Amino acid sequence: MIKLNRLFYTTTDDKVFLDRIVPTQEQTDVLIAAKDAIRDHLRPRIREATTRVLGMDKAVTPRFRTQGSWSYKTCVQPACHPPQEMDWDFGVYLPITVWEESGPPRAMARLYFELVEQLLSGLCKEKGWTLYHGKETCIRVQINTWAHIDIPLYAAPEDEFTQILEKAALSRAMSDGARDVFVESFDDAEFSQQQWEDMVDIVMATRAGEWKVSDPEEITRWFLDRVLEYTDQLRRICRYLKAWRDYQWKDGTGPTSVCLMVAVAQAFETHAGRDDLALEKAARKLATALRGEVREPAIAEGTEDFNKRLDTLAREDAAQRAAALAEALRSARMQASHQSALAIIQLQGQLGERVPNRVDLVQPDSGEDAIRLIAAERVSRPVVKPTSAG
Repeated sequence: MIKLNRLFYTTTDDKVFLDRIVPTQEQTDVLIAAKDAIRDHLRPRIREATTRVLGMDKAVTPRFRTQGSWSYKTCVQPACHPPQEMDWDFGVYLPITVWEESGPPRAMARLYFELVEQLLSGLCKEKGWTLYHGKETCIRVQINTWAHIDIPLYAAPEDEFTQILEKAALSRAMSDGARDVFVESFDDAEFSQQQWEDMVDIVMATRAGEWKVSDPEEITRWFLDRVLEYTDQLRRICRYLKAWRDYQWKDGTGPTSVCLMVAVAQAFETHAGRDDLALEKAARKLATALRGEVREPAIAEGTEDFNKRLDTLAREDAAQRAAALAEALRSARMQASHQSALAIIQLQGQLGERVPNRVDLVQPDSGEDAIRLIAAERVSRPVVKPTSAG
Protein backbone atom coordinates (compact mmCIF):
# COMPACT_ATOMS: atom_id res chain seq x y z
CA MET A 1 0.00 0.00 0.00
CA ILE A 2 1.05 3.60 -0.55
CA LYS A 3 0.31 7.07 0.79
CA LEU A 4 -0.91 9.60 -1.76
CA ASN A 5 -1.38 12.55 0.55
CA ARG A 6 1.61 14.53 -0.69
CA LEU A 7 0.22 14.53 -4.22
CA PHE A 8 -2.69 16.58 -2.85
CA TYR A 9 -1.18 18.76 -0.16
CA THR A 10 2.21 19.48 1.32
CA THR A 11 3.76 22.45 3.05
CA THR A 12 7.14 21.87 1.44
CA ASP A 13 6.21 21.79 -2.25
CA ASP A 14 4.23 24.33 -4.29
CA LYS A 15 3.40 22.19 -7.31
CA VAL A 16 0.93 19.67 -5.92
CA PHE A 17 -2.80 19.33 -6.65
CA LEU A 18 -4.02 21.96 -4.19
CA ASP A 19 -1.59 24.56 -5.53
CA ARG A 20 -2.72 23.87 -9.09
CA ILE A 21 -6.43 24.33 -8.39
CA VAL A 22 -6.51 27.38 -6.09
CA PRO A 23 -6.65 30.82 -7.73
CA THR A 24 -3.24 32.32 -8.42
CA GLN A 25 -2.20 35.56 -6.78
CA GLU A 26 -2.46 37.29 -10.16
CA GLN A 27 -6.03 36.04 -10.64
CA THR A 28 -6.94 37.08 -7.12
CA ASP A 29 -5.50 40.55 -7.65
CA VAL A 30 -7.52 41.00 -10.86
CA LEU A 31 -10.76 40.01 -9.11
CA ILE A 32 -10.10 42.21 -6.09
CA ALA A 33 -9.30 45.20 -8.30
CA ALA A 34 -12.55 44.68 -10.21
CA LYS A 35 -14.52 44.26 -7.01
CA ASP A 36 -13.02 47.45 -5.58
CA ALA A 37 -13.76 49.37 -8.78
CA ILE A 38 -17.41 48.29 -8.61
CA ARG A 39 -17.62 49.31 -4.96
CA ASP A 40 -16.02 52.71 -5.51
CA HIS A 41 -18.21 53.38 -8.55
CA LEU A 42 -21.49 52.40 -6.92
CA ARG A 43 -21.05 53.83 -3.43
CA PRO A 44 -21.39 57.58 -4.13
CA ARG A 45 -23.81 57.14 -7.02
CA ILE A 46 -26.25 54.96 -5.09
CA ARG A 47 -26.10 57.41 -2.19
CA GLU A 48 -26.95 60.31 -4.49
CA ALA A 49 -29.86 58.35 -6.00
CA THR A 50 -31.44 57.18 -2.74
CA THR A 51 -33.55 60.34 -2.51
CA ARG A 52 -33.82 61.25 -6.19
CA VAL A 53 -34.64 57.76 -7.53
CA LEU A 54 -35.60 55.55 -4.59
CA GLY A 55 -37.71 58.19 -2.84
CA MET A 56 -36.06 58.06 0.57
CA ASP A 57 -36.42 61.03 2.86
CA LYS A 58 -32.64 61.36 3.22
CA ALA A 59 -29.50 60.12 1.49
CA VAL A 60 -27.99 56.88 2.82
CA THR A 61 -24.74 55.12 1.95
CA PRO A 62 -24.64 51.47 0.88
CA ARG A 63 -22.21 48.91 2.26
CA PHE A 64 -20.68 45.92 0.48
CA ARG A 65 -19.79 42.34 1.36
CA THR A 66 -17.81 39.55 -0.31
CA GLN A 67 -19.85 36.34 -0.16
CA GLY A 68 -19.82 32.76 -1.40
CA SER A 69 -16.71 30.70 -2.06
CA TRP A 70 -14.36 33.65 -1.59
CA SER A 71 -15.70 34.25 1.91
CA TYR A 72 -15.22 30.65 3.04
CA LYS A 73 -12.11 30.18 0.88
CA THR A 74 -13.10 27.25 -1.32
CA CYS A 75 -12.81 28.91 -4.75
CA VAL A 76 -10.95 26.89 -7.39
CA GLN A 77 -9.69 27.51 -10.88
CA PRO A 78 -11.85 26.01 -13.65
CA ALA A 79 -10.76 22.60 -14.92
CA CYS A 80 -12.15 23.32 -18.38
CA HIS A 81 -12.22 26.87 -19.72
CA PRO A 82 -14.40 27.67 -21.50
CA PRO A 83 -17.18 27.30 -20.46
CA GLN A 84 -16.22 27.17 -16.78
CA GLU A 85 -15.25 30.43 -15.05
CA MET A 86 -14.24 31.80 -11.68
CA ASP A 87 -16.74 34.07 -9.99
CA TRP A 88 -16.80 36.52 -7.11
CA ASP A 89 -20.06 37.19 -5.23
CA PHE A 90 -20.14 40.80 -4.06
CA GLY A 91 -23.31 41.90 -2.28
CA VAL A 92 -24.61 45.48 -2.09
CA TYR A 93 -26.42 46.33 1.17
CA LEU A 94 -28.63 49.39 1.33
CA PRO A 95 -29.93 50.87 4.61
CA ILE A 96 -33.64 51.54 4.21
CA THR A 97 -35.22 54.44 6.10
CA VAL A 98 -38.80 53.20 5.61
CA TRP A 99 -39.19 49.60 6.78
CA GLU A 100 -42.68 48.16 6.70
CA GLU A 101 -43.83 45.01 8.50
CA SER A 102 -42.63 42.71 5.69
CA GLY A 103 -39.66 44.81 4.59
CA PRO A 104 -39.12 47.87 2.38
CA PRO A 105 -41.88 49.24 0.13
CA ARG A 106 -42.46 46.76 -2.69
CA ALA A 107 -42.03 49.32 -5.47
CA MET A 108 -38.52 50.06 -4.29
CA ALA A 109 -37.21 46.59 -5.22
CA ARG A 110 -37.53 47.11 -8.97
CA LEU A 111 -36.22 50.69 -8.76
CA TYR A 112 -33.22 49.51 -6.75
CA PHE A 113 -32.40 46.72 -9.22
CA GLU A 114 -32.78 48.96 -12.28
CA LEU A 115 -30.74 51.74 -10.66
CA VAL A 116 -27.73 49.56 -9.88
CA GLU A 117 -27.87 47.87 -13.26
CA GLN A 118 -27.91 51.25 -15.00
CA LEU A 119 -24.97 52.48 -12.90
CA LEU A 120 -22.98 49.34 -13.70
CA SER A 121 -23.70 49.76 -17.39
CA GLY A 122 -21.69 52.97 -17.40
CA LEU A 123 -18.80 51.37 -15.52
CA CYS A 124 -18.75 48.41 -17.92
CA LYS A 125 -18.44 50.74 -20.93
CA GLU A 126 -15.56 52.50 -19.23
CA LYS A 127 -13.73 49.27 -18.30
CA GLY A 128 -14.54 47.25 -21.41
CA TRP A 129 -16.55 44.76 -19.35
CA THR A 130 -19.81 43.07 -20.36
CA LEU A 131 -23.06 43.44 -18.42
CA TYR A 132 -25.50 40.50 -18.48
CA HIS A 133 -29.20 41.08 -17.89
CA GLY A 134 -30.51 37.53 -17.61
CA LYS A 135 -29.92 36.80 -13.92
CA GLU A 136 -33.01 36.93 -11.72
CA THR A 137 -31.35 37.37 -8.33
CA CYS A 138 -28.19 39.31 -9.18
CA ILE A 139 -26.43 41.47 -11.75
CA ARG A 140 -23.53 39.79 -13.54
CA VAL A 141 -20.47 41.67 -14.76
CA GLN A 142 -18.09 39.77 -17.06
CA ILE A 143 -14.69 41.30 -16.36
CA ASN A 144 -12.63 39.09 -18.73
CA THR A 145 -12.76 35.75 -20.53
CA TRP A 146 -12.23 33.67 -17.38
CA ALA A 147 -14.06 35.47 -14.56
CA HIS A 148 -17.22 37.36 -13.66
CA ILE A 149 -18.58 39.16 -10.62
CA ASP A 150 -22.15 38.53 -9.44
CA ILE A 151 -23.75 41.42 -7.57
CA PRO A 152 -26.86 40.58 -5.52
CA LEU A 153 -28.76 43.53 -4.03
CA TYR A 154 -29.89 43.55 -0.41
CA ALA A 155 -31.63 45.89 1.98
CA ALA A 156 -31.81 46.12 5.77
CA PRO A 157 -33.33 48.59 8.25
CA GLU A 158 -31.32 51.77 8.71
CA ASP A 159 -31.31 51.47 12.49
CA GLU A 160 -29.44 48.15 12.21
CA PHE A 161 -26.80 49.79 10.04
CA THR A 162 -26.44 52.63 12.55
CA GLN A 163 -25.96 50.26 15.47
CA ILE A 164 -23.45 48.14 13.53
CA LEU A 165 -21.36 51.11 12.42
CA GLU A 166 -21.33 52.60 15.92
CA LYS A 167 -20.23 49.26 17.34
CA ALA A 168 -17.56 48.90 14.66
CA ALA A 169 -16.20 52.39 15.37
CA LEU A 170 -15.95 51.60 19.08
CA SER A 171 -14.29 48.26 18.35
CA ARG A 172 -11.67 49.87 16.09
CA ALA A 173 -10.93 52.51 18.71
CA MET A 174 -10.46 49.88 21.43
CA SER A 175 -8.25 47.72 19.19
CA ASP A 176 -6.11 50.67 18.05
CA GLY A 177 -7.18 50.38 14.44
CA ALA A 178 -6.86 46.60 14.04
CA ARG A 179 -8.14 45.47 10.65
CA ASP A 180 -10.47 42.57 9.98
CA VAL A 181 -8.67 39.77 8.13
CA PHE A 182 -11.82 38.89 6.17
CA VAL A 183 -11.81 42.21 4.28
CA GLU A 184 -9.47 41.96 1.30
CA SER A 185 -8.81 45.71 1.11
CA PHE A 186 -10.11 47.33 4.27
CA ASP A 187 -12.55 50.13 3.69
CA ASP A 188 -15.49 51.42 5.71
CA ALA A 189 -17.62 50.67 2.66
CA GLU A 190 -17.27 46.92 3.28
CA PHE A 191 -18.70 44.84 6.11
CA SER A 192 -16.32 42.89 8.30
CA GLN A 193 -17.22 39.41 9.54
CA GLN A 194 -18.32 40.63 12.96
CA GLN A 195 -20.36 43.48 11.51
CA TRP A 196 -22.15 41.04 9.26
CA GLU A 197 -23.06 38.74 12.15
CA ASP A 198 -24.93 41.64 13.76
CA MET A 199 -27.27 41.94 10.76
CA VAL A 200 -30.71 40.46 11.41
CA ASP A 201 -33.36 41.64 8.95
CA ILE A 202 -32.15 41.22 5.38
CA VAL A 203 -34.13 41.05 2.14
CA MET A 204 -32.92 40.67 -1.44
CA ALA A 205 -34.24 42.55 -4.45
CA THR A 206 -35.07 40.55 -7.57
CA ARG A 207 -35.27 41.57 -11.20
CA ALA A 208 -39.03 40.89 -11.06
CA GLY A 209 -39.44 43.63 -8.48
CA GLU A 210 -39.87 41.49 -5.37
CA TRP A 211 -38.19 41.35 -1.97
CA LYS A 212 -37.08 37.92 -0.78
CA VAL A 213 -36.01 37.16 2.77
CA SER A 214 -32.38 36.17 2.52
CA ASP A 215 -29.36 35.62 4.75
CA PRO A 216 -26.53 34.86 2.32
CA GLU A 217 -24.00 34.52 5.14
CA GLU A 218 -25.92 31.79 6.96
CA ILE A 219 -24.10 29.14 4.92
CA THR A 220 -20.76 30.85 5.51
CA ARG A 221 -21.20 30.96 9.27
CA TRP A 222 -22.26 27.31 9.37
CA PHE A 223 -19.36 26.18 7.18
CA LEU A 224 -16.73 28.19 9.08
CA ASP A 225 -17.96 26.57 12.29
CA ARG A 226 -17.42 23.17 10.67
CA VAL A 227 -13.89 24.20 9.65
CA LEU A 228 -13.16 25.09 13.27
CA GLU A 229 -14.52 21.69 14.27
CA TYR A 230 -12.76 19.58 11.63
CA THR A 231 -9.66 21.73 10.83
CA ASP A 232 -8.70 23.27 7.51
CA GLN A 233 -8.61 19.79 5.99
CA LEU A 234 -12.36 20.13 5.43
CA ARG A 235 -11.80 23.23 3.32
CA ARG A 236 -9.15 21.44 1.24
CA ILE A 237 -11.38 18.40 0.66
CA CYS A 238 -14.17 20.68 -0.57
CA ARG A 239 -11.76 22.26 -3.01
CA TYR A 240 -10.64 18.83 -4.29
CA LEU A 241 -14.25 17.82 -4.84
CA LYS A 242 -15.08 21.04 -6.67
CA ALA A 243 -12.09 20.40 -8.94
CA TRP A 244 -13.32 16.80 -9.41
CA ARG A 245 -16.81 18.10 -10.29
CA ASP A 246 -15.38 20.54 -12.83
CA TYR A 247 -13.28 17.81 -14.45
CA GLN A 248 -16.14 15.29 -14.56
CA TRP A 249 -18.80 17.73 -15.83
CA LYS A 250 -16.89 19.83 -18.32
CA ASP A 251 -20.08 21.56 -19.49
CA GLY A 252 -20.41 23.26 -16.11
CA THR A 253 -23.26 21.13 -14.79
CA GLY A 254 -23.15 18.53 -12.03
CA PRO A 255 -23.75 19.17 -8.31
CA THR A 256 -23.50 22.78 -7.20
CA SER A 257 -20.55 23.90 -5.13
CA VAL A 258 -22.78 24.58 -2.14
CA CYS A 259 -24.33 21.11 -2.43
CA LEU A 260 -20.90 19.50 -2.35
CA MET A 261 -19.76 21.65 0.54
CA VAL A 262 -22.82 21.01 2.72
CA ALA A 263 -22.99 17.28 2.00
CA VAL A 264 -19.30 16.80 2.77
CA ALA A 265 -19.29 18.95 5.92
CA GLN A 266 -22.31 17.14 7.35
CA ALA A 267 -20.50 13.80 7.49
CA PHE A 268 -16.84 14.77 7.50
CA GLU A 269 -14.16 12.74 9.25
CA THR A 270 -10.74 14.24 9.83
CA HIS A 271 -7.65 12.19 8.94
CA ALA A 272 -4.69 14.23 10.14
CA GLY A 273 -1.90 14.29 7.60
CA ARG A 274 -3.85 12.12 5.15
CA ASP A 275 -5.90 14.14 2.68
CA ASP A 276 -6.05 11.06 0.46
CA LEU A 277 -7.91 9.10 3.14
CA ALA A 278 -10.16 12.04 4.03
CA LEU A 279 -11.06 12.55 0.37
CA GLU A 280 -11.81 8.85 -0.12
CA LYS A 281 -14.11 8.76 2.89
CA ALA A 282 -15.82 12.02 1.87
CA ALA A 283 -16.39 10.74 -1.69
CA ARG A 284 -17.94 7.54 -0.40
CA LYS A 285 -20.36 9.45 1.82
CA LEU A 286 -21.04 11.95 -0.95
CA ALA A 287 -22.15 9.08 -3.20
CA THR A 288 -24.91 8.33 -0.71
CA ALA A 289 -25.89 11.96 -0.13
CA LEU A 290 -26.21 12.83 -3.82
CA ARG A 291 -28.94 10.25 -4.38
CA GLY A 292 -31.42 12.32 -2.40
CA GLU A 293 -32.07 15.78 -1.04
CA VAL A 294 -29.29 17.65 0.71
CA ARG A 295 -30.69 19.74 3.54
CA GLU A 296 -29.14 21.22 6.66
CA PRO A 297 -31.43 22.03 9.62
CA ALA A 298 -29.10 24.83 10.73
CA ILE A 299 -29.39 26.60 7.35
CA ALA A 300 -32.75 28.20 6.51
CA GLU A 301 -34.30 25.75 9.01
CA GLY A 302 -33.73 22.92 6.54
CA THR A 303 -36.11 24.35 3.92
CA GLU A 304 -33.45 24.55 1.19
CA ASP A 305 -32.61 21.47 -0.88
CA PHE A 306 -29.08 22.14 -2.08
CA ASN A 307 -29.34 19.22 -4.52
CA LYS A 308 -32.39 20.61 -6.30
CA ARG A 309 -30.49 21.35 -9.51
CA LEU A 310 -30.21 17.62 -10.27
CA ASP A 311 -33.21 15.52 -11.25
CA THR A 312 -33.51 11.83 -10.34
CA LEU A 313 -31.38 10.54 -13.22
CA ALA A 314 -28.72 13.22 -12.73
CA ARG A 315 -28.57 12.45 -9.02
CA GLU A 316 -27.93 8.77 -9.70
CA ASP A 317 -25.26 9.67 -12.24
CA ALA A 318 -23.56 12.01 -9.76
CA ALA A 319 -23.73 9.37 -7.03
CA GLN A 320 -22.12 6.77 -9.28
CA ARG A 321 -19.34 9.17 -10.23
CA ALA A 322 -18.65 9.96 -6.57
CA ALA A 323 -18.54 6.23 -5.82
CA ALA A 324 -16.10 5.77 -8.72
CA LEU A 325 -13.87 8.48 -7.24
CA ALA A 326 -13.86 6.73 -3.86
CA GLU A 327 -13.04 3.39 -5.48
CA ALA A 328 -10.25 4.91 -7.58
CA LEU A 329 -8.70 6.42 -4.47
CA ARG A 330 -8.90 3.10 -2.64
CA SER A 331 -7.49 1.17 -5.59
CA ALA A 332 -4.64 3.66 -6.02
CA ARG A 333 -3.76 3.42 -2.34
CA MET A 334 -3.65 -0.36 -2.52
CA GLN A 335 -0.96 -0.36 -5.19
CA ALA A 336 2.54 -1.56 -4.28
CA SER A 337 5.29 1.05 -4.04
CA HIS A 338 6.73 0.07 -7.42
CA GLN A 339 3.27 0.75 -8.95
CA SER A 340 3.19 4.41 -7.88
CA ALA A 341 3.00 5.59 -11.50
CA LEU A 342 -0.12 3.48 -12.03
CA ALA A 343 -1.68 4.95 -8.88
CA ILE A 344 -1.13 8.46 -10.22
CA ILE A 345 -2.76 7.51 -13.53
CA GLN A 346 -5.81 6.28 -11.60
CA LEU A 347 -6.06 9.61 -9.75
CA GLN A 348 -5.65 11.60 -12.96
CA GLY A 349 -8.49 9.62 -14.50
CA GLN A 350 -10.81 11.09 -11.86
CA LEU A 351 -9.26 14.49 -11.16
CA GLY A 352 -7.36 15.38 -14.32
CA GLU A 353 -3.74 16.09 -15.07
CA ARG A 354 -3.51 18.76 -12.40
CA VAL A 355 -2.67 15.81 -10.14
CA PRO A 356 1.14 15.95 -10.48
CA ASN A 357 2.98 13.07 -12.12
CA ARG A 358 5.40 12.91 -9.20
CA VAL A 359 6.24 9.41 -7.99
CA ASP A 360 8.74 10.99 -5.60
CA LEU A 361 5.80 12.32 -3.58
CA VAL A 362 4.33 8.84 -3.06
CA GLN A 363 5.28 7.09 0.19
CA PRO A 364 4.97 3.52 1.51
CA ASP A 365 2.04 2.91 3.85
CA SER A 366 2.03 0.42 6.70
CA GLY A 367 -1.76 0.40 6.57
CA GLU A 368 -2.41 1.73 10.06
CA ASP A 369 -4.11 4.89 8.79
CA ALA A 370 -6.23 2.97 6.29
CA ILE A 371 -7.59 0.72 9.01
CA ARG A 372 -9.30 3.79 10.46
CA LEU A 373 -11.49 3.94 7.35
CA ILE A 374 -13.23 0.76 8.48
CA ALA A 375 -16.16 1.61 10.71
CA ALA A 376 -16.35 -0.09 14.06
CA GLU A 377 -19.00 -2.80 14.33
CA ARG A 378 -20.99 -3.73 17.40
CA VAL A 379 -20.40 -7.35 18.45
CA SER A 380 -22.25 -9.53 20.92
CA ARG A 381 -20.91 -9.70 24.43
CA PRO A 382 -19.07 -13.01 24.95
CA VAL A 383 -20.73 -15.56 27.18
CA VAL A 384 -18.65 -16.10 30.30
CA LYS A 385 -19.44 -19.37 32.07
CA PRO A 386 -19.34 -19.43 35.85
CA THR A 387 -16.17 -20.92 37.29
CA SER A 388 -14.98 -21.78 40.76
CA ALA A 389 -11.53 -21.19 42.09
CA GLY A 390 -9.41 -23.74 43.96
